[in-house]
Amino acid sequence: MKTLALRIYLTVVTVLLVFALVSGWLAQHNFEHERSQVQSMAAWNERAAAWGELIENSLPPATVAEEEQARVFLDWADRLRLAMALDNPQGHRIATSSMLEDRLQRWPDTRERMQQTVLSDGRVLWVMRPGLPRGGRMGPGGIMPGIQGPLPMRGDVDGMHGGPPGPPGSLPPHMQPWLAPLGWMMPPGMAHGVPALIICLILLFVAVAVGAWPVANRLTRRLQALRTGVEAFGSGQLQHRVAVEGKDEVATLAQSFNEAAQRIEDLVTSNRSLLANASHELRSPLARLKMAVSMMSEMPPERMTQLKQEIHQDIRELDALVEEVLLASRLDSRADIDRHPIDLLGMATEEANRVWAHVEAEPDMLNQSYQADDRLLRRAVRNLLENAKRYGGADIVLKLAKVGKQIEISVCDHGPGVPEDQRERIFEPFYRLPGHAEHAGGVGLGLSLVRQIAQRHGGHVRCEAREGGGSRFVITLPA
Repeated sequence: MKTLALRIYLTVVTVLLVFALVSGWLAQHNFEHERSQVQSMAAWNERAAAWGELIENSLPPATVAEEEQARVFLDWADRLRLAMALDNPQGHRIATSSMLEDRLQRWPDTRERMQQTVLSDGRVLWVMRPGLPRGGRMGPGGIMPGIQGPLPMRGDVDGMHGGPPGPPGSLPPHMQPWLAPLGWMMPPGMAHGVPALIICLILLFVAVAVGAWPVANRLTRRLQALRTGVEAFGSGQLQHRVAVEGKDEVATLAQSFNEAAQRIEDLVTSNRSLLANASHELRSPLARLKMAVSMMSEMPPERMTQLKQEIHQDIRELDALVEEVLLASRLDSRADIDRHPIDLLGMATEEANRVWAHVEAEPDMLNQSYQADDRLLRRAVRNLLENAKRYGGADIVLKLAKVGKQIEISVCDHGPGVPEDQRERIFEPFYRLPGHAEHAGGVGLGLSLVRQIAQRHGGHVRCEAREGGGSRFVITLPA
């Protein structure tokens, strides 16, 4: 099962790994790019010096008329297809090739790429290094927009590095700026070198940050939903539950919250029902007590004894009702019970003697010790015995048996029995069978307490028909 901590850890490690790999690749590419540019510039300087020497040997001497020097120089410029110019020793321009004039007119920034070579006689040769103007783009076939003809020297520059010549007018990869496609929107010099590396790292960081946000948001979205659910439940919406998604800690927490919310809702509902039913059951004996007290002054002496007995009976009913209500409330509020070794047969015998019931126990149950809450289990058995005596007559049998890995405590009577469709409802709080009036005794909490006590011990209780007539109530406990 993938845990939330592992997923967060793997996400962070993956992001850091990707960032480190791409940053390393960018740094290596930048170093190679800068080294290639240095090597290219060195090779270009050597080639420019060679061109300067060649042109110097091909030009007329400096003492010849400048018109003749210009004619020969322009002829060589056209033949070499170079953007270059020639100055005399005094710094005055002798001739400028038409290609250079056109480039300088269209892209003044290319003036930065002009490289000078001083000839032996003092004249200066200016040659433009190959490259794209800032923000410029190649046209179809490697043609610079607005120029009739390819850019010069691509084949010469490629030949200096021993590689095959590229298409006319294109630049070698090591001469291309990193961010050439974005050159039109960047300041000069920012599309290559260290500035380009910094910009690439910034863009990579932004891309990683943007890409990591959906992952982080997905991890925290369910926590936000869980917080909203807790707030809704805390505001009084006891029926509210949260969605359980996935199999990690958040899903486990959502499941635990739903289970706790369900228990709290059941507890609150049970307490409300218990309070409402208890207040209803208290009215009857209280009303009878009030009437009896008001009639005492008018009763003849021979009726006083009977009236006192009725008053005592009503007080006993009130005491039993309050005791059962308090016990039911304590069972609802307690998650665990206190378990101690008890003698099941001895406890069953003591309770059976209270109602003159007969006890039957299998041999396995003799001296059988059981871990339970003695007070609660004794109360459950007592309630079943008193219920059997009230509705089933005097012939009551209490049986102890071990069935597989369970222990059964059953109380059998010979009463009218319980209809099959009522055998579950009789365990509801304050529920009486139809036709059983209040004067029959009990308030409908006895069997409800038996079920609660059995459940607290990890078992259950059921009602079934007894062979030969009557009812059989069975408490089943894990052995």
